[in-house]
Amino acid sequence: MLILITGASKGIGFEMVNQFSKNPNNLIIAVSRNTDALTRFVKTKNTHSILPLKADVTKAAQQKKIYQTIKSLGLQLDVLINNAGSIVNKPFEKISEKELQQVYATNVFAPFTLIQALLPLMNKKNRSHIINIGSMGGFQGSSKFPGLSAYSSSKTALSGLTECLAEELKPRNIAVNCLALGAVQTEMLSKAFPGYKAPLKAVQMAEFICHFAVTGQKYFNGKIIPVSSTTP
Repeated sequence: MLILITGASKGIGFEMVNQFSKNPNNLIIAVSRNTDALTRFVKTKNTHSILPLKADVTKAAQQKKIYQTIKSLGLQLDVLINNAGSIVNKPFEKISEKELQQVYATNVFAPFTLIQALLPLMNKKNRSHIINIGSMGGFQGSSKFPGLSAYSSSKTALSGLTECLAEELKPRNIAVNCLALGAVQTEMLSKAFPGYKAPLKAVQMAEFICHFAVTGQKYFNGKIIPVSSTTP
């Protein structure tokens, strides 16, 4: 199974790479702007199942690099996990245009255009699965928090994109789902809620996402699924 994970150098993304690599039948393309930790991990494990790929998913040229890497392998993509994320925690009136654009570039535009770029490589014979990593902050009717207007609204947009693509890509035998994650102890959570201790660790959430990635498309399509045991 060929799996591509963005934002793979730390947190949940890194733990997903680790989980998937335990299956020798998997090949994981681990995308990140900084691949140092991934390269060290590959050397430590002495594994050939992980391919670290240095790329910025917000850049068109870098997305082309990802496309060419997969094409050169001669394999079809089974799972795409849009995990890369960006956050700014500031009062609404103090968020600059540059900060707003950066959050949306990573959380909305990059998944949109990366899916476009990789569509020709998706496995259509065996139903492939696109998973957008959302947030409870972008889940309709959930609690909202001051300072996270840019982040939460971008995740709401990602949820809407998921629903649209699930219908549009149905004829291609591609399932698209969004997992709206709750509190997980990561660097991003610390930025959103300084000092808060989440009940789940990154490795625990990664285990769930990895299982869902290879089985969820059998039961779900176009769903925004809340994955949360608590609200900060």
